[in-house]
Amino acid sequence: MEDMEDMEDPCTLYKSQRNKAKEVLEQLEKHRDEIYLKLKANEYDVYLHKELRTVNMDIKITMNEIEHAEYNIQECESNNNSILN
Repeated sequence: MEDMEDMEDPCTLYKSQRNKAKEVLEQLEKHRDEIYLKLKANEYDVYLHKELRTVNMDIKITMNEIEHAEYNIQECESNNNSILN
């Protein structure tokens, strides 16, 4: 039944992209939290600071991907509502 709904919903691709990005964001945030814990034990670890910068950049990119997908979903739903009405 869900597969039929997906086929009928032209916005499925954007919703799938948003959901995947949210999963990635959750993983990145967990990784960032682990780095923070490690930095408490060794605040001068250059490798950890570099890794933290990389993870923070990945988080920003992923948040932008979520925002872009949500915009596309709104546009898609708006366009499809106007077609149906």
